[in-house]
Amino acid sequence: MNDPAVNDMSALDPALEDFLGKWRGRWPEWRIAQVFVAESERGTAEAWFALLQEWTDAAWAGDDPTPGFAKLAWWQEELSGWSKGLRRHPLGRVLQKRPAPWATLAVALPALQAVREPLRAWAPPQPLTAQLQPLAAVIADCERVLLSPEVASDAAHQADTFLLFAMHALWHRDEPADAQPMQAWARQLASTAPQRAGTRPRRIHDALSHARLRRVAAAGEVSALSPAVALWRAWRAARV
Repeated sequence: MNDPAVNDMSALDPALEDFLGKWRGRWPEWRIAQVFVAESERGTAEAWFALLQEWTDAAWAGDDPTPGFAKLAWWQEELSGWSKGLRRHPLGRVLQKRPAPWATLAVALPALQAVREPLRAWAPPQPLTAQLQPLAAVIADCERVLLSPEVASDAAHQADTFLLFAMHALWHRDEPADAQPMQAWARQLASTAPQRAGTRPRRIHDALSHARLRRVAAAGEVSALSPAVALWRAWRAARV
C-alpha cells in the first residue's frame, strides 16, 4: 500500500495521479521494493521521484531543447512559489508544504540544461560532476527534509551525482539511441557501486538503478528488474 493520504489526494486529482502513474510505469519494480519503506513515506517518495523525472525529461528529451528549457524555467518559478507557500503543479499537493529548500533548488535547477548536450553525446560522467554537484547537494537536502525529517539539519547527508547520471542512462528514450556508447557509458557508471548514503528510499532507488545499469551495460536496453531481483536489491539497501 501507499501513503493513504496521498492516495486520497490522487483519487481527487486525476492530474496528480497522471504524474504519479507515469513514474510508476517506468519503475514497476518499486511496487515490490517499497515494502521496505515506511508506509507513511511511500507517497512522498513517489511524488518526489516523479518530480525529479519531470525535470530530467524536460532537460534531456527531444532533439529541440527549447520546449524543455522553457518547462524548466517554469519549474524555477514554481519552486520559488513553493518557498512562499504557493503552488500550481499537482505534485505540489504532496510536497510543497514540507520545509525543504525549494528556493535553493530553483536556483540549482539550470545545471540540468548545462549538461544536456554532453550527456546526450555520452561524454564521460566524471568531467560533468562539478556542474551537477550543487544540484545533487540540494536534492540531498530536500530528501532529508521530505523522507528523513528526524535527522538533524546539520547531519552529514552526502550529495551524490549518481542519481542524476543514472536517470540519464535509464531514461526511456522516444528517439533511438546508439547502443554501443550507451552500453559503454552505463558500464563505466555501474563499475562504481552507488554510495550508501541518504534516506532509505534513496538507497533503495539507487540499488535498483545500479541493477538496471548492469543490464544496460550488458544488453544496451533499459528494462525493469524481475520481482525477485527487485526484492533482493531493495532488502540489501534497506539494511544498510
